[in-house]
Amino acid sequence: MTDTQDDELNEPKHPLLASLTDATGLRNFSPDQLDATAAEIRDVLCNLLATRTAHFASNLGVVELCLALHSEFDFRTDRLIWDTGHQIYPHKLVTGRYAEFPSIRTQGGLMGYPNPAESEYDLFMTGHAGCSVSTAVGLRSGDLMVGQADRRTVAVIGDGAFPSGIVFEALNNAGELEDDLTIVLNDNKMSICPRVGAVAGYLDRLRSNPYYTGLKSEVGKLLEQIPMFGDPAERFLAQMKEGVKAGLLGGMLFEELNIRYVGPIDGHDIGLMRKYLAMVREMSGPVLLHVVTEKGHGYKPAAADPVFFHTPPAFEDQDGRPVTRSSDGLPAFTVHARNAISEALAADEKVSVITAAMCQGNKLEPVREKFPKQFFDVGICESHAVAFAAGQCKSGARPIVDIYSTFLQRSYDQIFQEVSLQDLPVVFLLDRAGLTGPDGPTHHGIYDVGYMRMFPNMVVMAPGYAEELGMMLRTALAHNHPCSIRYPKASALQRDTGIADIEIGKSETIRSGSDGTIVAFGAMLENALAAAELLSGELDVTVINARFVKPIDTDMVRQSVETGRFVLTVEENAMMGGFGSAFLESATEQRLDTRNVQILGLPDHFVEHGDRNDLLDQNGLSPNAIADRCREAALATSSTF
Repeated sequence: MTDTQDDELNEPKHPLLASLTDATGLRNFSPDQLDATAAEIRDVLCNLLATRTAHFASNLGVVELCLALHSEFDFRTDRLIWDTGHQIYPHKLVTGRYAEFPSIRTQGGLMGYPNPAESEYDLFMTGHAGCSVSTAVGLRSGDLMVGQADRRTVAVIGDGAFPSGIVFEALNNAGELEDDLTIVLNDNKMSICPRVGAVAGYLDRLRSNPYYTGLKSEVGKLLEQIPMFGDPAERFLAQMKEGVKAGLLGGMLFEELNIRYVGPIDGHDIGLMRKYLAMVREMSGPVLLHVVTEKGHGYKPAAADPVFFHTPPAFEDQDGRPVTRSSDGLPAFTVHARNAISEALAADEKVSVITAAMCQGNKLEPVREKFPKQFFDVGICESHAVAFAAGQCKSGARPIVDIYSTFLQRSYDQIFQEVSLQDLPVVFLLDRAGLTGPDGPTHHGIYDVGYMRMFPNMVVMAPGYAEELGMMLRTALAHNHPCSIRYPKASALQRDTGIADIEIGKSETIRSGSDGTIVAFGAMLENALAAAELLSGELDVTVINARFVKPIDTDMVRQSVETGRFVLTVEENAMMGGFGSAFLESATEQRLDTRNVQILGLPDHFVEHGDRNDLLDQNGLSPNAIADRCREAALATSSTF
């Protein structure tokens, strides 16, 4: 082999990305090199999807925007907040993490969201939408307070996140403070699903009305020539002038909030964006730059179907056609929830379902199509979703609020004030309750048991297997108090026979034994049963499907503590305030001896990203780990029996 051939073999596949130890190198790239870097980024993203599921269409859409931003700012000292963080992949690739990028969303590898522990370029671990403008306003204010006025602050927020209530709270504050700030509105006409709401319509008008882009300067010059004279003619002409300006000037919503509006501009033209970013960087006060992009840009299948390609399954590209891997296994809890919702809506036209921009994630598209008058997508506005449900409920409807556990946290006050305090029978379906695997700590739904069970009037339950989910939803809709039902992002155990009816506050004994008891809450029932099988021949254990954490089955608690040598409670939730805590509270109230009760759950620290089964094992919740704890508990108590 010649030296030339050897050099060609050793040359990196993506030489421009490989050359970047940090993003400052982009400033020396020519326009052609920046375009070539964009092509390299898209190739890296397509290669990644051949190995694992990951956020895809959103990252394809911000490639040029990312390059333009890092070409005009030095975000080692300037400030950059991405909202939401799942569009962070191009940013990671140009900030010195190209070599590590193949590890993204695997345990011990790069996080799929910004992570300050990885890089000085990442300021916040952002996984929920809408907070970028607030944190950016605070960053700028803080820099001024500590004498670092030269630092520039940029918040990038998508049009899907923009209607979030906290965004308008931040805009209101920014307009009052008048501190220098750049807000980049990345408008791709999408959230995860197609956008909804009046703000989406307003952005559509800004983007499409030719008067905004074609006549603005001419109208301005014409209006300046209108003479002002004499009352009442002067007042009439002044009113006419302001009316015409309001009709033809783009961004009036922002201008009235004291935020200068610039745009819209092409978000895939790097040179154009660099020009505008350089301009708005020097403007005083808060400025909103409206950038129009295409979700999935650069890969035709993703651009044509950005909903599917938000987080598609792993696929290989074959001549521009994605070929996904076949998947085996039982249907996920989410599918069973969707089917139960559909049955409930068909049975009663007063039943509705409300989601917060997660129609696709909650697999509700068939429900949306079949029951358009009973389906409500309120956008990324979880607090509004819960208060909206309370309003429907007060009117006599029976709303189902279908929101991920981690996102429902954002509506904590409305769950308290508008639902629980009023004792309204809103039904909460908490999808992704438990560990969400590669999404990591921003998305693990491990706190909902604690924050739901503390509210008076609230019933809190979790299905242990597929058939229970529909039974629980029917029970909740027949109950005249608020109810919460949680389930994980996982396949659902199925049991076709021997299923006990749902009775509020009553558990179900699945397997009887004399040596000890495993009380499983929710989907941990499957691992508890598997642990019991592993122990067969060593220990004869009872396995109980708890079903309810509130009201808890007090008879079950007493019998479990008084029978056998030990009790293990098992839950895929934070131990603090969780099912095990409720079990011990009940046992204490009944004056039972709890010395042989052990709680298995998630510890008091944030669980990192990784494969769900691996994370369960590392946190003592796999079948083998549960079986080992049973052995240890039996051994510890053997001397007293």
